Amino acid sequence: MGEARPHRVFFALWPDAAAVSRLSALAQEMATAGGRAMHPATLHMTLAFVGSVTTVQLEALEGLAAGIHGEAFDLSLDHLGFFPRGGIAWAGCRRTPSRQRRLSGELHAALQAAGFVVDPRAGQVPHVTLARRVRSPELPPLDPPIGWRVSEFALVESQLHPSAATYRTLARFSLAEARAD
Repeated sequence: MGEARPHRVFFALWPDAAAVSRLSALAQEMATAGGRAMHPATLHMTLAFVGSVTTVQLEALEGLAAGIHGEAFDLSLDHLGFFPRGGIAWAGCRRTPSRQRRLSGELHAALQAAGFVVDPRAGQVPHVTLARRVRSPELPPLDPPIGWRVSEFALVESQLHPSAATYRTLARFSLAEARAD
């Protein structure tokens, strides 16, 4: 019997409901510059984009991620940016939290050690995509910042459709709360 269809996967951080509400409103505002706002259920921050994998590789990814021992952290999106290629308006951090950098670094190292090829562009500029096909948006200050407590990361499957992608969370991996010294 042949292998089932491949899975297109990535690791991500998902904002809480309050952050989604603010990000969604901001996405609508960015889309007024002629673009398409991201659906609230798709708002996330990519840690590592793996791409197409088999079911066996998917199981290996879950095991690999379960071995990551990161610590929870507070994320604060405090500025807006624009990638001209694709017309992508986004919200990001002026300073990426050190715990997020460590989590991302540990995840990337584990993926590479296991033989997975990770898209090097994903995670270079940690951000939440707000809208696509935007034409040179006005980027207002992001004040107050949009924040959430990151206590887990997820393995997510992306399914591409003609109008947009949909995401399905396959597994969640808890981050430890920092110990008091």
